[in-house]
Amino acid sequence: MKVELFPFQKRAVADIRMKTAEALGSYHRTHAPQVVSFTAPTGAGKTIIMASLIESIFFGDESYVEQQKAIVIWLSDSPQLNEQSKLKIDSKADKIRLGQCITVSEDSFDSEFFEDGHIYFLNTQKLSKTSNLTKNGDGRTHNIWQTIANTLREKSDHLYFIIDEAHRGMQGREAGKATTIMQKFLKGSDEDKIPPMPVVIGMSATTQRFNTLVEGTSSTIHKSVVTSDEVRSSGLLKDRIVITYPEEGSVNKDMAILQAAADDWKEKWEHWYQYCYEQHYAYINPILVVQVLNGSSSKLSDTDLDDCLSKIEERTGFRFETGQVVHTFGQTTAAIQVNGLEVRYEEPSRISDDRNIRVVFFKENLSTGWDCPRAETMMSFKHANDATYIAQLLGRMVRTPMQMHIQVDDVLNDVHLYLPYFDENTVKDVVDALQSAEGGDIPTDIYGESLTNKKFETLTVKPKKKKEEQQIQGQMTLDIFGGQTGTVSSLTNCNQQPSSTTIPCTAETSTGENNTPDIELPRNDISQQASSSNEKSETLSQESAPSEATLQTELSEAPLPNGETESEDNAEDLFDREAVMKFINDAGLLSYNVRAVRISNYLNSLFKMAHLLTMSGLHRESIRDVQSEIAQMIRDYVESLKAQERYDDLVLQMKQFKLATQIFDAFGETVDNYSVHDLFTTTDTDVDRQFRVAEAKLGNEGIGIIYGNKYMDLSNPSAFKVDVILFVADEECMNKLHNYAAARFHGLNDDYRRYIATIDSEKVRRQYDSIVSDGDVVSKHNFRLPETIQVPHESGGKEYRNHLFVSDATGVATLKLNTWETDVIEEEEKQEDFVCWIRNPSRGSWALCIPYEIDNEAKPTFPDFIIVRKDRLSGYVIDILEPHNPEFKDNLGKAKGFAEYARQNPGVGRIQLIRMSKDVTGKNRLKRLDMSKSAIKDKVSHAMSNDELDHIFDTDGFFM
Repeated sequence: MKVELFPFQKRAVADIRMKTAEALGSYHRTHAPQVVSFTAPTGAGKTIIMASLIESIFFGDESYVEQQKAIVIWLSDSPQLNEQSKLKIDSKADKIRLGQCITVSEDSFDSEFFEDGHIYFLNTQKLSKTSNLTKNGDGRTHNIWQTIANTLREKSDHLYFIIDEAHRGMQGREAGKATTIMQKFLKGSDEDKIPPMPVVIGMSATTQRFNTLVEGTSSTIHKSVVTSDEVRSSGLLKDRIVITYPEEGSVNKDMAILQAAADDWKEKWEHWYQYCYEQHYAYINPILVVQVLNGSSSKLSDTDLDDCLSKIEERTGFRFETGQVVHTFGQTTAAIQVNGLEVRYEEPSRISDDRNIRVVFFKENLSTGWDCPRAETMMSFKHANDATYIAQLLGRMVRTPMQMHIQVDDVLNDVHLYLPYFDENTVKDVVDALQSAEGGDIPTDIYGESLTNKKFETLTVKPKKKKEEQQIQGQMTLDIFGGQTGTVSSLTNCNQQPSSTTIPCTAETSTGENNTPDIELPRNDISQQASSSNEKSETLSQESAPSEATLQTELSEAPLPNGETESEDNAEDLFDREAVMKFINDAGLLSYNVRAVRISNYLNSLFKMAHLLTMSGLHRESIRDVQSEIAQMIRDYVESLKAQERYDDLVLQMKQFKLATQIFDAFGETVDNYSVHDLFTTTDTDVDRQFRVAEAKLGNEGIGIIYGNKYMDLSNPSAFKVDVILFVADEECMNKLHNYAAARFHGLNDDYRRYIATIDSEKVRRQYDSIVSDGDVVSKHNFRLPETIQVPHESGGKEYRNHLFVSDATGVATLKLNTWETDVIEEEEKQEDFVCWIRNPSRGSWALCIPYEIDNEAKPTFPDFIIVRKDRLSGYVIDILEPHNPEFKDNLGKAKGFAEYARQNPGVGRIQLIRMSKDVTGKNRLKRLDMSKSAIKDKVSHAMSNDELDHIFDTDGFFM
């Protein structure tokens, strides 16, 4: 695959392949039809999983031999969905050759058999009684049912039938027709003279949906399930869906809501631009999706499209060019005129790949056959009785554009939907329809909010200040919204324009009298501009750049744009927020990821870690060292066999020698009763085949080739392959290899974890976190703060200026704490060395997590507060505080977890468990137990019950 599958996707591929092999074997033994039911929630990447499965069927892996003659038939109920699946397989499955995927055409397809080695796409609409595919005559020799029956009769040992039931978009009668056609392949059809398919692999969003499809069949069902939690933790989906509706009784609510949607979309543009520019990613062009009403009489739509586009341009401050606004109206594929702009038709399945598209007008045909993660904001003019269509669309929009959670900017982790004709109750209908249509338990949180009562507030460590609001000399303006290209202007003439984003000027160029720019930048590849700018900046002369003192003077004297005045509260921060964040992020503070099961083996994790260290430059020889060490293990094993005089005997016995390697031969060309298969045969072809299997078991890292390059015997050039096969077939050798991999993986992690924390690239840090998480149930990570977070809006909250994250507009954070939490912060604020505090969100994507054990099971806990204090030596020191009710049974487990955390993080200041207790006067006060003190650590670590912990609180706890 061209893309790296997520761990849960790899597990799903392996599980489905095993069950498919078992199903095909069972069919040949019993002739009973088999069904492999694969269910996964929205966003799990079901098509990618199936593409990887198909690739492994054709080309084999460490468990199954390749089957180049396999035939795959892919059935769905939508031509658009078929086209999308075909495009995804063509673009993501690198081993599938061009032309191997074939769409069965109603006009031209006519064949006795489906050809070996191909993937055929069918849809139920082409299998109806009125379709030409199902008829003979008019020059057609074989109808589609005859082709299927002939193929099944002659090629059932390598025929795989996939039913894509995951995105059912039809309603009512049409849905019933599609279900009936799909069931023909499960039950057989006397009318069409086809028996049930030998093996059907069914993709579905819910087990209930597919169970309905297979109801009444005699098939044996093998189930493979991906859970919502697996998808949620992967970062493939947005964290939140926020649905905004108007206040009751508001007037002109549709255009007011449209303006709010335009504001949200513009904000997404700005945040995505900043993120991609700083992280050196190709730019994400977020799309605004506008769902309009159907037309009446001769009108194309009852929604005023001209007014819509005019309002969007008015709100965002730019004008669109041809190609930036498209429609998907099913009534016409011609271009239409909207507010004087030519708006062309675009196939829904091709929208995502066209980076020039900014706005999409549609009616209903985006709910299926469409997948566009760049669609970040949606406005719908539909009324409340159309909740189902809106829900289906949302199911296509929850995927993340970069297939990862954005750690730096939490604004980029939600998708926003605006519904002017819904209210609080009808929004619940959308949520219910979404859950029903898309998988029962959507792995994304869904919130409803009125236009004025926002659910979330954005907080940042970089609140706007005068020096950031004013355009700095030495910067250039890049219009990321308008159709005009950006320009590099003179260093003395870099002026900020409305609706523009600035990036550092990198070269001094002149403009002519007509102000025509000398240098034009490509409109869409902003990451390339940034890269080019960085390279050119190295040549900028010291004399041409203004001095730091000059810049400071100009900044202090310059007025704010648009005549704004700076509020007194925000005129000067209480402390340097960015410096505090940098200190925390560079400290290498441990946070943990706690998973229910380990997902991958240590060999794969070791290779990934070694590649990351090599690629990042932290240890450039890391992957070579690991490969050489494993090759040496093979050499040592072979030498030991020779020393024991066993090697020649094994080679001579290859024809008869059988090793206990269970291989289902369902993916090969012969059937061997599915028992133990010969690992070795005498032909070079089969030695090569088993060598490829051995390489796969060694991680497909070229270990066998590296071994051969180093130890090849020129008189017997294939002998090194036998060495590798022997090593892999020896269970003791593989156990030693995996033990080595575990020790080496943890060693590299411990040696380089602190250095990873100082790397600026979020991509490297994210890859590191993913690798470490896949290796262990409880994995160590570097705690790292984002620059921007989103917190729930809580009415009745208190304003805090000393919270690290504050509102960009007001310079304060409005947070609602309970009584205990409020008392803790008030006590901390009174300390002379206090700087600021952070509310640590429970289960937040960036939250500090500490593991603890209860009932012999690892659990995560998220301490309530992180406190930052001044420190004479290091500048700052970090404390971790957890107010906790002593009545909870997890008190001892958490105390022990904090004690162990203190042991592993000696640089942390205080690590306190806090409870309410009476002092000598009988007054309720906060009593603290500090696990950073060695004596307390020791006592807590040896405590055996909550009563013992209570006693430690009595003897060693203290009041501030």
